[in-house]
Amino acid sequence: MRDIRPNRRTAAIGSAGAIVAATLIAGAVAAPTASAAGGQPGQDREMRGAAVAAERAAKAGIDWRDCPADWGLEKPIQCGWVTVPLDYAKPDGKQIKLAVDRIGNTGTKEERQGALVYNPGGPGGSGLRFPRRVTTKAPVWTNVAKAYDFVGFDPRGVGKSAPISCVDPTEFVKAPKADPVPDSEADKLAQIKLARKYAEGCYERSAEMLPHMTTPNTARDLDVIRAALGEKKLNFLGVSYGTYIGAVYGTLFPGHVRRMIVDSVVNPSRQKIWYEANLDQDVAFEMRWKDWQDWVAANDATYHLGTTRAAVQAKWLELRATAKKSPIGGVVGPAELISFFQSAPYYDSSWAPVAGVFSKYFAGDTQALVDAAAPDLTDTVGNASSENGNAVYTAVECADAKWPTSWRTWNRDNTRLHKDHPFMTWANAWMNLPCAFWPTKQQTPVNVKSHKDLPPVLIVQAERDAATPYEGAVELHDRFKGSRLITEKGAGSHGVTGLVNSCVNTRVNAYLLTGEVDTADVTCAPHATPKP
Repeated sequence: MRDIRPNRRTAAIGSAGAIVAATLIAGAVAAPTASAAGGQPGQDREMRGAAVAAERAAKAGIDWRDCPADWGLEKPIQCGWVTVPLDYAKPDGKQIKLAVDRIGNTGTKEERQGALVYNPGGPGGSGLRFPRRVTTKAPVWTNVAKAYDFVGFDPRGVGKSAPISCVDPTEFVKAPKADPVPDSEADKLAQIKLARKYAEGCYERSAEMLPHMTTPNTARDLDVIRAALGEKKLNFLGVSYGTYIGAVYGTLFPGHVRRMIVDSVVNPSRQKIWYEANLDQDVAFEMRWKDWQDWVAANDATYHLGTTRAAVQAKWLELRATAKKSPIGGVVGPAELISFFQSAPYYDSSWAPVAGVFSKYFAGDTQALVDAAAPDLTDTVGNASSENGNAVYTAVECADAKWPTSWRTWNRDNTRLHKDHPFMTWANAWMNLPCAFWPTKQQTPVNVKSHKDLPPVLIVQAERDAATPYEGAVELHDRFKGSRLITEKGAGSHGVTGLVNSCVNTRVNAYLLTGEVDTADVTCAPHATPKP
């Protein structure tokens, strides 16, 4: 399940008929052993290819220039390119270019500790806006920015980096789409047909890239970027799906890690990647959806949607039924409603804006909902970006692991889950169903685990996260020996390190600036509850 705003895991099933929620050695490096590579067939060859590519990148460096005007990255941010093999098993074969950007540390030369590389998640998210945390003077990052260059990149297939596509962007965003919750077997068959068609479209438009759109390849790309930056070891901040990139990187390149923070953690268990992980999301989304409804009810003086969770849910069901019978403004049906409302379970910062639009609708202002939830067909750049993000999401999750190919399995699991977790279950199922028809080879996930060269990794997680349930952080903590887990108790916003919570912020700063971690795991009180 992806989410719909920058730096979130977005959603958008153009394929399955709903837009929904669905994160360097300056020279030759020796290829890690088979055990460090996870012990999978062919990995040794790919790791040797990664070493070759890293050595070349270290020699080539990055030709930093002012960023192209249409990238929306102001000076003094600089942009450049890093060349990587499409297929690491063939390092002398086809090459692709990855877009990277940076802003230098704000402190002195003596304070500088190197580059901090960032990934916001997805799969399909762009990290290029990360250096803007310095130009916009984001207060949480002021101290870290004194010590580090902030470096972002578009992963393979994303944005400026050999972008892939599965369907025409206008077709992808058009609305209204079918209600994700099926009323009949015919509804299910229609969604199955859409999912198969979407998978076929990915192959028709992006066949050459698809077999190589994997998390291990993105981890190898990350090591080549490290080398191109002239860094002997990597400092990395990964959020959401970016935590899985970090987990795989730490497994494949344990000796190349200097500091690593993973925030809002994808469960790295081979059994969870990716089918089971998406089922787990459905349960967690329902939990966080109810948290939001409780908050709306507690603020009934502002929103007038009811004083209990049940009353707010009744309003939601009323709105949903109205949109199903006759799409609001002709374009906002149940699928578009889910796409908009799912941002509330994702982020506390969306609680008040979503509740405000919800409230306005029942006060007679339907236009606010249309403006918020309907696609803008004139936004060709934004729509292309949304389509690309969903294509990458699908390609990576489908290629990373084997998915059930029997509709009976999907139908059984999602029918069962929907009974008690109706908010996201079917929408998430249709978003992922193209993986049942994937036209290229599906891999076996890396066996994520620590090796003796891996330094302490800092894990940060909200206890009630919807997109990456808490169990994922516990799982990675168990697998990465010496790691430390910071739990934001009772909180559920996705992406904790960017929020104001001194208990979290001081420890993140201390780790990045000194390498120190607490002697034991830490539980922090939640950040401030949103105000209506």
